[in-house]
Amino acid sequence: MRQIGLATAAPGGHFAAPPGSGRTLAVSLRSLVRWINTPPGGLALLIVSTLLLRLVFAASLGLGVDESYMVAAGRSLRLSYFDHPPLAWWMAWGAAHLLGTDAAWAVRLPFELTFAATTLLMYRLTSRLFGPCAGLWAAALLNAAPVLGVTTAAWVLPDGPLDAALLGAALCLVHAVAGDRGRGATAARPGEGAWGWWLGAGLCVGLALLSKYSAVLTLGGAAVFLLTARAGRVWLSRPQPYVAGAVALALFAPVLIWNAEHGWASLLFQGGRAAAGRLHLFGPLSTLAGEALFLLPWIWLPLVVCAGLAARRGRRDPRTWLLLCLAVPPILLFAIVSLWSHVLFHWAAPGYLMLFPLLGDRVGRHRRDSRPVRLWLAANAVLVSVAVLLVASEVRFNWLPDVIEDFALGADPDIEAVDWTSVVDDLTARGLLSRPGLVVAATRWSDAGKADYALEGRVPVICLSADPREYGLTIQVRDIVGHDVLVLAPRTSPVQLDAQIGLMFDYLETLPPLVLRHAGRPALVIPLALGHRLLARPVERLRT
Repeated sequence: MRQIGLATAAPGGHFAAPPGSGRTLAVSLRSLVRWINTPPGGLALLIVSTLLLRLVFAASLGLGVDESYMVAAGRSLRLSYFDHPPLAWWMAWGAAHLLGTDAAWAVRLPFELTFAATTLLMYRLTSRLFGPCAGLWAAALLNAAPVLGVTTAAWVLPDGPLDAALLGAALCLVHAVAGDRGRGATAARPGEGAWGWWLGAGLCVGLALLSKYSAVLTLGGAAVFLLTARAGRVWLSRPQPYVAGAVALALFAPVLIWNAEHGWASLLFQGGRAAAGRLHLFGPLSTLAGEALFLLPWIWLPLVVCAGLAARRGRRDPRTWLLLCLAVPPILLFAIVSLWSHVLFHWAAPGYLMLFPLLGDRVGRHRRDSRPVRLWLAANAVLVSVAVLLVASEVRFNWLPDVIEDFALGADPDIEAVDWTSVVDDLTARGLLSRPGLVVAATRWSDAGKADYALEGRVPVICLSADPREYGLTIQVRDIVGHDVLVLAPRTSPVQLDAQIGLMFDYLETLPPLVLRHAGRPALVIPLALGHRLLARPVERLRT
């Protein structure tokens, strides 16, 4: 009988596998296993498995405070926004419109895919400098660091596109500077593809600047490399770097236009966060300790050791010198700023990002003859995976109160990852959202974002605070004078609320509070008030 496809008809109407098919399948499986044991195969397995894990993780959590704020306040497409340049806001806006929903899984999807690209770029950059084996370990370790492989990789934050763009710029720079001389940033001979790599670097730099202003620190490190490395200095007399800079500036133009139209509000806000305050002698130590915790201490310390070894080699090795130049500015600057100002620990993450190729090289060279290294890597992967699944299940099902007795109302550690859907349901059930011309307000920008996201654009939302962030630009208080305003004020007593905003209304009526529920359990009491007839009083006089 002539064989058709993968099977042939056997007597009795059953199907039998064609001769040799089992052997073919076994050979195919062995080939697949061999391919997975190669760096490209291992990379593919890493990207697919971690992406699936993040999809489950992201779908289990409501949007965090910053995420809710960005998605809700960014429902209107603008050239830029108050807090950050627009790329992350555009990504969330585009996903919501393309997929027809702004549910957490939808708006987080482009950031998860972006981190898959970040993993690939880490592999490519490290492979170019130190070889494919080092590239695979650098990519794996990147995914094992929580601040990079979990939060940046899955949440609606500007750090995701920033890291991908910075790695893309670094990879293009390595190729551009090296010319056609092979691995590493060690050559200075321009090749036929030099223009393409320089233009690619300019494009990636522009995307980095469209993601977050702090990208300028890493770019300053690239300038230091070009000035101090012989392989880089030869390019300073050629047009390619300057054309690349012009491309980056052109991409950044929307941010400059927006700032010019809004009194440079965003640049002044971010610059003001580093303004001089009270001296904190132990600030740098606290900042470095926090960064170590966010990266995991057993990853942070080897990264720092690798940086020290690269510093000792100095310019003798252009490959490690480039990575050191890119890494040091964010890490050093934010440690210094913490002497007098508050610094968030994830701000320096792009600096540590550039040290992973160095660590990947060290691990790649010792993985075969060092059993402790293998155990360290395996234990770290298991620890992070288990922690992610535990957090996801707790936020989804809220089982922690069953484990910890007398769990206090308002002490829910997951409260920032809980959407305010139950709050909006209660408001709807009370009929409060049906009042003509009603406006909803919060007394903190973070609470305004939570409420606005849960309301899904049904009611205008404002922030009655001296620090309204983007909400100070979307709806001006002077434009809703005379409207009734429903005020949600978590962690604020009625007396405090009246003292804070009472003079803004003809009358501030205290209403029965709302209760935010987490998986059916009461999690937070939210005081509620109805402001009758908003008056034209300047918000700037309010206490934050």
